[in-house]
Amino acid sequence: MNTTVPNNSLPSNNLRKITKPPAVRIVPPLNFCPVEQQLYRSGQPSIINQAFLNQLNLRTIIWLASEEPSDEFLEYCNSHSINIEFVSMVDDDFDKHMNPWDSLNEPTIKRALELIVNKENYPCLVCCGMGRHRTGTVIGCLRRIQGWNLASVSEEYRRFTGSRGGRILVELLIEGFDISSVHIDKDKVPEWLK
Repeated sequence: MNTTVPNNSLPSNNLRKITKPPAVRIVPPLNFCPVEQQLYRSGQPSIINQAFLNQLNLRTIIWLASEEPSDEFLEYCNSHSINIEFVSMVDDDFDKHMNPWDSLNEPTIKRALELIVNKENYPCLVCCGMGRHRTGTVIGCLRRIQGWNLASVSEEYRRFTGSRGGRILVELLIEGFDISSVHIDKDKVPEWLK
């Protein structure tokens, strides 16, 4: 594709043609955003996001998506020594904790948070399919651990849900989540949580 752009150093009637695309395309995953220092959130990464992810030097990806990552992405993580923590959507107490219409439950949230509050997992990316509801729930509960008020937690959650809006049940889950159930090892806590 040839695109013509003005070159400010030349008279206005001269144009410079771009004939090649950039050598490296830096494309973040859908809904990517820093949460805290070396903690990030996003939708499910793909091959096109590899150059961007390389810059983060990730140690851990907390995978909340119900679908498995592609084989290519698993190979990428393996070759870059990135540990993928598959935070299961189904646990041993499936009937007790699982809502059949939404696969996120309190034990899953607790497990994800215990990975997040351990600095040995950093730099860390938390992701789900689109980076909205599951990721938003876990990050919302993290914000409660940090002492955020519920209005601020809800505002951040809704920022990522787009025009479809948030799910009231997710916001109620964040509000009702027992943050005292999350084990935080004081020797391994990230600096931003001290």
